[in-house]
Amino acid sequence: MLYNIILVIHVLIASGLIALVLLQQGKGADAGAAFGSGASGTVFGSQGSASFLTRTTAVLATLFFVTSLTLFTLAANLSKPESVVDTHASEISKPMPKPADAGVPKDLPAAPASSDVPGNDVPVSK
Repeated sequence: MLYNIILVIHVLIASGLIALVLLQQGKGADAGAAFGSGASGTVFGSQGSASFLTRTTAVLATLFFVTSLTLFTLAANLSKPESVVDTHASEISKPMPKPADAGVPKDLPAAPASSDVPGNDVPVSK
């Protein structure tokens, strides 16, 4: 249950982190604003959105890192690896059931002796 809650939080943080990275302007965007192709004033103040988005991105990146480590530790403790030999040891130690008559099936005729077969050139020692 705790694993699922942290996983949902992890996915939400990852989505927010992606959105914040895509919202940020590149380093060369300030040069374009100097020639009139962009607005130098933004919603976040005269300093621009760089400090707000940068700080928020850093916080979300740290939270993403923490949730990643938490999910790793929970997943490692959640399932213990088992050996195939340990899992099926009880089946291996049981003897195989033997059929009642392990010989030749009764519906087949008995094979003739090798000396009775015509055309047999192999000598048989008696």
